[in-house]
Amino acid sequence: MQTKTKWSPGPGAKVLGVALTNDDGWIVSAAGPAFGICPDCGLRTRNRHGWSNRSLQDLPVQGKTVTVKLRLSRWRCAHQKCERQTFTDRLPTIASPYARRTRRVSEIVGLLGHSAGGRPGERLMRRLGMPVSDDTILRQLKRDAARAHRDATIRVVGIDDWSWRRSWRYGTMIVDLERRSVVDILEDRSVASVARWLEQHPSVEIVSRDRCGLYAQAAREGAPQARQVADRFHLMQNLRVAIEEQMSLAGRATGRALLPDKSIGSAQIDLIQDDPHVDATHRRRVRHRQSRQAVFGTVHALNKPTSPLYFEAFLAACWKDGNRCGRHLFHDIKQRGYTGSFSNLERLLASWRRSERSVEGSASSAPIISHQRGRGVVPIRDPETGHVISPVVAAALCMKPRSMLTITQARKVDALKQGAPEFALMRSLGMRFRGIFRSRDPGKLDSWIDDAVNSGLVAVARFARVLHRDLDAVYSAIELPWSNGQAEGQINRLKTIKRAMYGRAGPELLRARMLPLEQNRHHTK
Repeated sequence: MQTKTKWSPGPGAKVLGVALTNDDGWIVSAAGPAFGICPDCGLRTRNRHGWSNRSLQDLPVQGKTVTVKLRLSRWRCAHQKCERQTFTDRLPTIASPYARRTRRVSEIVGLLGHSAGGRPGERLMRRLGMPVSDDTILRQLKRDAARAHRDATIRVVGIDDWSWRRSWRYGTMIVDLERRSVVDILEDRSVASVARWLEQHPSVEIVSRDRCGLYAQAAREGAPQARQVADRFHLMQNLRVAIEEQMSLAGRATGRALLPDKSIGSAQIDLIQDDPHVDATHRRRVRHRQSRQAVFGTVHALNKPTSPLYFEAFLAACWKDGNRCGRHLFHDIKQRGYTGSFSNLERLLASWRRSERSVEGSASSAPIISHQRGRGVVPIRDPETGHVISPVVAAALCMKPRSMLTITQARKVDALKQGAPEFALMRSLGMRFRGIFRSRDPGKLDSWIDDAVNSGLVAVARFARVLHRDLDAVYSAIELPWSNGQAEGQINRLKTIKRAMYGRAGPELLRARMLPLEQNRHHTK
């Protein structure tokens, strides 16, 4: 048998007895102190006015529930001028006012609610001998988070967005990068809400963000004194995407390898390529536009006979023979199974007419071709497997230093350099861009931007021009050690919590579970 002193729920309570109930639980009877202290004047008194009883859930014993039946006194204040006539015993070390559990049980409820959530916490608490409903766990978690003390002196913050529903609704997360903890969760992603939060925290000196213009504008409005830092990971990722797009523009490892080599299309492309009055940017854009149209046309030609391209060979022969009347051609392909509309056929014939007019136009001006085929560009293949190297793989290899490449990857890089001169130039730019951040020398950035703009690579030049608009933040990313890596990690944690809670993951509950645990403990209720 346990002694009565070991059953005590805390200081100030005297254990009167312990009994085992029929429902396999323990009842601990206890009483409050023998005198009262007025919370207003602080005067002691033994003038009892009445009694009150409290039933508190306490820590279990050998898996069995323990209930503390605590009898408290209601006292009369002995000070005649005190405004408080009567008061009840307060035992803050045992339980909060009106609470149904002792503080030590409430602390466990908060810990499990913060780490496991509602229903998992409910199952675990029941197994431990402290049955608590999931609603109670979540209510206490929200209450603790609302009353937690938060330090207002935040100097460095990272801001990033997270999705309630992808491509539909987004929220904002703010992370203290110095303390490595979440500061706040905003329900929406807007300039007004982020700027309002920054205005409430004037101590912010540095704002780390991705390249989203929304957060840049919010930082300018809400914290004009703060220095903005562009995230280095997103800068590298944006350059990789630009290189991937450029590889697709160049026709490497794309659907152009599937296109037939048509002499008319090749002659038209050669006309643009050889014209000295046409700049490189325009030539690349024309090639990209025509390639997309050619791929689109080829795919549709392989589908059902609802497209006039299904009968392209027959229509081309008629066109060459001089039969160019749309109604006549429509009647002829109808006899051969065409089920599409006349307007679709007219769109195809109109593109052929525009193509003819552009070829017959002035040789000094660049013709605008609206329908052409690729020049039979040979895709670059892996020297080991023979598989086509996709733009995604090529872009990833372009951003990877030689020392970090495997033997297989190094062979792919050599094959890409040999087969695509543009790849060699882009890899040189990519390595220089990485070197700027590693050397912490922002003075090299201006020359890199100039070289990228004048490289003739459309996608890379566009990336460089956009980079120039956010130049101060990029300079800060080179000079300062801060980045949004912590925010990205916290967003992954938020996704796990949100998906585990299904439809109950509201902004208040997400915020309560994302705040650091130290803020939710040992505060006055």
